[in-house]
Amino acid sequence: MAKTFLVLGSGSRGFTYGEYALAFPDKAKIIGVAEPRDEYRNRFVQKHSIKSEFIFSSWTEAAEKDKFADAVIIATQDTMHLEPVLAFAKKGYHILLEKPMAPDLKSCEKIVKAVKDAGVIFSVCHVLRYTEYTQKLKSLLYSNIIGDIVTIQHLEPVGWWHQAHSFVRGNWRNEKESSFMLLAKSCHDLDWISYIMGKKCASVSSFGSLHHFRKEKQPKGAADRCFDCPENIESACPYSAKKIYYGFFDKGIRGWPIDVITADISMDGVTKAIKDGPYGRCVYACDNDVVDNQTVNLLFEDGSTCVFTMTAFNKPDHRKTKIFGTLGEIYGDGVFLEHFDFLTQKTEKIDTRISDNKVMQGHGGGDFGIMDNFVNAIIADDPTLVISGADETIESHRMVFNAEHARRKNIVVDM
Repeated sequence: MAKTFLVLGSGSRGFTYGEYALAFPDKAKIIGVAEPRDEYRNRFVQKHSIKSEFIFSSWTEAAEKDKFADAVIIATQDTMHLEPVLAFAKKGYHILLEKPMAPDLKSCEKIVKAVKDAGVIFSVCHVLRYTEYTQKLKSLLYSNIIGDIVTIQHLEPVGWWHQAHSFVRGNWRNEKESSFMLLAKSCHDLDWISYIMGKKCASVSSFGSLHHFRKEKQPKGAADRCFDCPENIESACPYSAKKIYYGFFDKGIRGWPIDVITADISMDGVTKAIKDGPYGRCVYACDNDVVDNQTVNLLFEDGSTCVFTMTAFNKPDHRKTKIFGTLGEIYGDGVFLEHFDFLTQKTEKIDTRISDNKVMQGHGGGDFGIMDNFVNAIIADDPTLVISGADETIESHRMVFNAEHARRKNIVVDM
């Protein structure tokens, strides 16, 4: 029998994870939703045919009822994770929690304690661990194909329009409303590095800044909204909301990022969102304060090192990684792996696209992977199947919090 789910937050991430239940109804079924925005809640209700008794405008309403589902997917905003986890863990729900766990370490530690005390299956959505690309890379490293890992270079190319959408105009632009950039965007990456390295981090340093998206960078004569901007200035701006969102709409894209700025997926709906909503603001006139570039240096317990770079200023692309070992090196771009062997001096290119599954291909198939792993763990009643549980996540989150502390204080932080 299919396992039943309650979804808290039916925005972009909650909606995406819900797609798994539609594709695999014999394994999972969405029977409840809590969402404060009427249009997003109604869309989700219709999609999953949810009964009125399990439709809520807030997670607290859902928590007041006796347990009615096997598991809960918590896809609320970053600052709204702790209390739902505590409430639903106490009720015995298995929990899939969107990353990051919480915007501060103390809250993360409370979450870890709560899920362990409750004995529930718990997974954090570090979707990068669950891609076929990552699993293939991990198996190659386990086989000692490049010997001992000495150094890793890892690049997170956020992309100019993605930075503008999510981290200048969007939900993760402001630390007080969400969290700092390294946690909001790149806890994925530090978690992935920790997973690939397979060893504990010893110390960390970091540098970064909000370099570009500031008021003083605004072109002279520009307006504070794209629709009000003089044509000669707006047409020359790559960050124009009109360029970005009309561009996606004209290409036939009706999902992310269009469905984030409006629930009315029409030209009129998109136009209204740009004219009146937060996604139509000039990128130089927003209330954003998160960095747009950051470098993190990691020293691991055996002396191996990693340099991680996050930048907004590039074309959107897969993450790029070079792993240097004692017997060879591996380069990866999220799809292909390229192995060079020191002894034979031969290069082998490996295509990791081995699955014909077309469902939930976001994050390189990681969206499908995290849901499939979590559902299978519940079905088997086996928490050891989860590879992004409480212990793994708190370890990589500590790396993130210490890296940000190092950046702010301009120091090296001992883990």
